[in-house]
Amino acid sequence: MNYYGGKELANAFRTVRKNTIQIARDIPEDKYDFKPSPDSRSVKQTLAHIATLTTFPMMLHGERIPIEKIDFQEYMKKVGADEATLQTKSQIVAALQDRGEKFAAMLEGLNDEKFFAETITFRPGAQPPSRTRFDLLLAAKEHEMHHRGQLMLMQRMLGVTPHLTREQQERMARMQAQAAKA
Repeated sequence: MNYYGGKELANAFRTVRKNTIQIARDIPEDKYDFKPSPDSRSVKQTLAHIATLTTFPMMLHGERIPIEKIDFQEYMKKVGADEATLQTKSQIVAALQDRGEKFAAMLEGLNDEKFFAETITFRPGAQPPSRTRFDLLLAAKEHEMHHRGQLMLMQRMLGVTPHLTREQQERMARMQAQAAKA
């Protein structure tokens, strides 16, 4: 019995994407070109990358294009060009919302345990050599969370307190105020 299927993946991904969108909104647009180091992605580049990172799982699992039919060099060129079109804060936030919801809707429609258990074998030399579809779908969320951690550090460097920290501070202040009244 599987307790975690398409609906749960979609809900978890929506939560992650909601938090990413909040970060995109919280960082002032005039700081979108900030890079923590010369060889790092900027805020804008990181957000554009996140907005496009569901392209591959949509192809592999949504369109069900066999992995051996995907030309990865061509795919990377298309994704790079797509990222480059996202130049303004409003374009990036819209792409995060629209593409994120399309991906979540696709996830919601996946409920076949056999599909999730199917193994995808990568090209020779890949590590690991194969993964299940479930693991690969979960990896999309993990990939976004990895980059969101980078964005939260960039927020700190820019003097912006991340919203999750602000919310935690507000909860603690309420708890302390209630304890003081008791």
